Amino acid sequence: MKNFVLLAVTVCVLAGSSALAADDQSKDTKTVDRVQAAGDVLNDIQAAPDTGIPTEILSKAECVAVVPSMLKGGFIVGAKYGRGIASCRTPKGWSAPAFFTIGGGSFGFQIGGQAVDLVMLIMNQNGMQHLLSSQFALGADASVAAGPVGRHAEGNTDWKMRAEVLTYSRTRGIFAGVTLNGAVIKQDKDSTRDFYGHMVTPKAALTGAIEPPAPANAFLSTLAKWAIDAAK
Repeated sequence: MKNFVLLAVTVCVLAGSSALAADDQSKDTKTVDRVQAAGDVLNDIQAAPDTGIPTEILSKAECVAVVPSMLKGGFIVGAKYGRGIASCRTPKGWSAPAFFTIGGGSFGFQIGGQAVDLVMLIMNQNGMQHLLSSQFALGADASVAAGPVGRHAEGNTDWKMRAEVLTYSRTRGIFAGVTLNGAVIKQDKDSTRDFYGHMVTPKAALTGAIEPPAPANAFLSTLAKWAIDAAK
């Protein structure tokens, strides 16, 4: 009888361990999938240069952040919640990714029942310092403006003079600059642990203090291609 009980307990323990391992693997896969999805968003946007991000803006961006499929379900006003990744320029190239969440804020226009891809360009050192922190608010801590689109940013100089962060959205195949005031950006600790296996601060990742792991290449290789194309 004792042997039977011991066997039953052992089976339960092993089954629980297997379930936890499967859950951990599922979380890790979702995080890696988000990295791939962020790279896909950038590739799709720049594949249509006449409606993409102007090269002169991209070439001056200190950091690039992407939130793939930010929203699901219809709404009139208000960005609800999304998870994204960011990378910054370093002397060695684009940095290891930092994971963040974004919530609150207002788009100010109707999106409908489509998911939204959000792209944010951090244009100067002040904006980058906010990104290095664990939390900041667009429009309050960091100045934000809708980014211009098209092959060139002719006739639009606001981004040169004041904007720390330029924001863009893509929904229903339409890519455009979007106003996103009041949204709060925080470190996504769960995704960070899933991806790196331990906690990594945004500053450590984005300043090049750590090497990017192999799964980051899906996003970083796209950024590198962007930078080369923008410099031409």
